[in-house]
Parts: sequence; C-alpha cells; structure tokens
Amino acid sequence: MARAAAVTSPTPRPAPLADRSEAVLSRLQLLVTRKLDGLLQGDYAGLLPGPGSEAGESREYRPGDDVRRMDWPVTARTTTPHVRRTVADRELETWLALDLSASLDFGTGQWLKREVVVAAAAAITHLTVRGGNRIGAVIGTGGGVSAPARRWRGGTPPAGPGVLTRLPARSGRKEAQGLLRAVAGTAIRPGRGDLGALIEMLNRPPRRRGVAVVVSDFLAPAEQWARPMRKLRVRHDVLAIEVVDPRELELPDVGVLPVVDPESGELHEVQTADPRLRQRYADAAAAQRATIAAALRGAGAAHLRLRTDRDWLLDMVRFVAAQRHARTRGTTR
Repeated sequence: MARAAAVTSPTPRPAPLADRSEAVLSRLQLLVTRKLDGLLQGDYAGLLPGPGSEAGESREYRPGDDVRRMDWPVTARTTTPHVRRTVADRELETWLALDLSASLDFGTGQWLKREVVVAAAAAITHLTVRGGNRIGAVIGTGGGVSAPARRWRGGTPPAGPGVLTRLPARSGRKEAQGLLRAVAGTAIRPGRGDLGALIEMLNRPPRRRGVAVVVSDFLAPAEQWARPMRKLRVRHDVLAIEVVDPRELELPDVGVLPVVDPESGELHEVQTADPRLRQRYADAAAAQRATIAAALRGAGAAHLRLRTDRDWLLDMVRFVAAQRHARTRGTTR
C-alpha cells in the first residue's frame, strides 16, 4: 500500500546527492558539525586511553607479543600462533545499516527518501568519527542476495541486483569521507530487499559493544526485521531512523492517479477523488506506522522519524536534545 509511488511529474528538487560534488559533501559536514556537534557522541566505558579489555581482531603472533593475549581457538584452527588484539575503551565503534532498496528511490517533498538516508548517514558519520572512533556500514540494495565483505578506499561498492555490501569499520576523517562517497554512489536496484538480513549483518560476526544505527523506511513486514533488531539491542545501543514521505501517509485529491510499486513493478490506477478511499488509505498508513513504532519500541531502539518534506537536520537536533534531557533525568527512551 504505502510502497506505491506516483507516476506523475515530480516536484522540483535538488539533484540527487550521489551526483553532487565533493564540495557539497564538505558543506554538509560543516552544517552537521555546527548544529549537532557533541549531541550524538556515545558514553565511553573508560576515561583514560589504554589497551582496554574489549576483544578486537586476531593476528599472527610476532616475537615480543604478550603471550597472555594468545588466541588459542584461532591458533588451534589455523595451527599458527595468533594473538588477540584489544580495543581501547575510549574508542566508540558505530555501525550503520543503510536500506537503499527500491522503495527508497521515491519522494514528493523537498528530497528523495534515499537522499535523506545519505544525509542521516553523513550526520552520524561526522559526529562519531573523532577521537579514534571507528565507523562502518552495511548497505542493502534489494533482493536479499549476500555479497562477501570487501575492503574499500572511497570508491563505489559493487552494484548489482540483490547486493548486501559491508564497508569495514575504520577511524579517521579521510576514511569517513570515503565511506560517505561509497554510500552516496550505491545504485538502487529493483526487487524487494530483506531488511532482516541487512540488520542481521550487524549481529554476525559478534562485535564489541557500541552503537548501531538502522536507517530505512521500515516498509518490510515487521516480523521480518523485529527479531534481528531485538537481538542487535542486546549488545548495542540502537538508533532506528525511519524515513517517511508525506504521500505514504495520505493521498491527495488529484483524480485518477497511476501508481507503481517500485519493488515489484506492479502498476495500478487509483481514484483519489473518492473521500472514502483516501480515508481508508490514511487509516491503513497510520496503522502501519503504529506497528513500526511498536516493533521498534519492543526492540528497545531509540526511534527518530525523518520526513522528505521537512528539515531533517532540525528534526535530528530536536531528537538528540530530547535524548540528552531524558538521560539527565534518568528516564528511558
């Protein structure tokens, strides 16, 4: 129902973010830093820098390594001595799960939904990359076919139908800019995506405790992604950013309106002059959004809704201010 996109002349809007120059991304960084600086950083387990006790990646043993850090399970599997590296407690690791399925390539407001997804990713990235913090991302383009993890250096990840791509977590502003370019350059492909599989990529393999941010329109059935979301919340602080277009909430009275499902390609004609139809659509959309909110609340995730016809940055400022106020009062999400 809410996936249908109108086949009409689109409202004039800025060019897609993927086609903009590096200067636009730089301006976005300055805008985000000026208005959100200090609001989204997570709390750290320790106050002093040090080796920490959180388990990191394993590597081969080298002469002089502390034998107390031997990774015996990996050593037994590979028959080569390995040591387990530890991550400093001051480091915050943030992972983004970005849904760029076909339903995100739609918008009747100032922005396309995919542009809001990229903007939200930019805001989170620029706020968490400082102080040695690491940020990575998993991107779903529809279809639910998994692609092996691969390294990236600021290029565009491989595009193909049904690709789930992992961008490894790294620290540094240069790497963060490369991640954003890779996200903005990801092509949206036709076909239905699997939001549950996308979120599950953040659960496997298990990662150190940190922050997980899921950005999607959450139009997939809640039973598909609710359980992976609850599982993710067990180990991480989870923020769910829901991207909404106003036409997904109510229909305008414009007569016969041809609409197409961007994920299945089904075409329908809707008589929007019927007030009963518009009311049924609005009621169904409200029930759908209530189901999404209830599933996110049940998973223990913080819930932020961004609209394509509103100032997404202002909504984000209000949200983080409310989160800070709730924490100072000792209340929950």
